Amino acid sequence: MNAIVRPAEAGFEPMTEQWLDAVLAVETQAYEHPWSRGNFQDSLHAGYQAQLLVAGDTLLGYFVAMLGVDEVHLLNITVAPEHQGQGWARCMLEALATWSRGQGAQWLWLEVRVSNARAQRVYEQEGFCSVGRRKAYYPAAGGAREDAIVMSRKL
Repeated sequence: MNAIVRPAEAGFEPMTEQWLDAVLAVETQAYEHPWSRGNFQDSLHAGYQAQLLVAGDTLLGYFVAMLGVDEVHLLNITVAPEHQGQGWARCMLEALATWSRGQGAQWLWLEVRVSNARAQRVYEQEGFCSVGRRKAYYPAAGGAREDAIVMSRKL
């Protein structure tokens, strides 16, 4: 059973190198093909918007996004497996949308695995629409590749 965390206990803070062990622990639990420490370090060094959603010392989730011209590209959003299904992804997506508007962005963009129907539903409920497909975008089992659905949301 997933541990329920009351929203009043949760808040955002910037992702820092000090949190990377915890982030990587969640990342490897959540994905068959997780980001590496280097992926996160590169994102931090590039100045990407990288936020943690925490409740005390508990990492509920995180996201990494890149600001472009009039748009923000969501590169990674993850809810810790034991806290999934509680609305935390929606909370992070709304925080990202609010930040993006503040940066003057007009659009949010993301890619999602074609096999990840659960995430697609969350994105659709948050106003994202499918706008295309990237062939062989993600690594898959056995050295294969999986297509990505490209989604966008007007801010």
